Amino acid sequence: MAEEQNGCKPSDCAGCAHADTCSSKPQDFRKPANPHSHIDKVIAVVSGKGGVGKSMVTASLARMMREQGFSVGILDADITGPSIPKMYGVHEQAVGSEEGILPREAKDGTRIMSVNLLLPNESDPVIWRGPVIANVVTQFWTDVMWGELDYLFVDMPPGTGDVPLTVFQSLPVDGVVIVTSPQDLVQMIVSKAYGMARQMDIPVLGIVENYSYLTCPDCGKEIRVFGESHVDETADKFRIPVLGKMPIDPELAKAVEEERFYEISNEYLAAAVNKI
Repeated sequence: MAEEQNGCKPSDCAGCAHADTCSSKPQDFRKPANPHSHIDKVIAVVSGKGGVGKSMVTASLARMMREQGFSVGILDADITGPSIPKMYGVHEQAVGSEEGILPREAKDGTRIMSVNLLLPNESDPVIWRGPVIANVVTQFWTDVMWGELDYLFVDMPPGTGDVPLTVFQSLPVDGVVIVTSPQDLVQMIVSKAYGMARQMDIPVLGIVENYSYLTCPDCGKEIRVFGESHVDETADKFRIPVLGKMPIDPELAKAVEEERFYEISNEYLAAAVNKI
């Protein structure tokens, strides 16, 4: 509407003397980080639907960055289904002061903030409405004292609702990694996540396919449990790279169950780490 009224496009604002007051200029909703936070890059891990392993991919990327010597944090934005703290064996409640909240550190030094670290009992359900959940996620950015971080990974809830919108609008997200699985509906899943990121003007770094196959422990044959992969043609359609194809790996699942993900090195995501 503003474009029609003013006769100009947002791209015309560069060099315009009236750019600060022109109504066609996009409004910036980003919130300032806590004064005790100095974060170089913010990477969001997203998906168009649930159950595709976003938390696994988020934790894997964070682990590989730690292995390379980077300082890393994970903001668990999946408020109603948080899993990051348990994967790392972190159960102590976060503590705070007038200056902000301190994230908890895993054994590998990864700093973690999740709603589980604020609840009296981590198994308590979070029965909150969307705006309340979105506000909590924003506070994980504005109120948490992350310190010096090279990378902050945001484990997003599925879909394109309140929380993903809040993260994209409030945080200075530098790039998005889309997680999907090999079923026929992969293109629709990726399309939703890709479309939201593009509308918010956030670069899509690429796609990670989870549950790509299962390697038979006896013969070594790759079994396509969820059918043949469609991720390559989907990536071609959107002109984004495939950053990794993760199999169903019992060792990764075991590390999650034993709460020792801080020991894991997920070699399947080496291309994703290089891209980031």
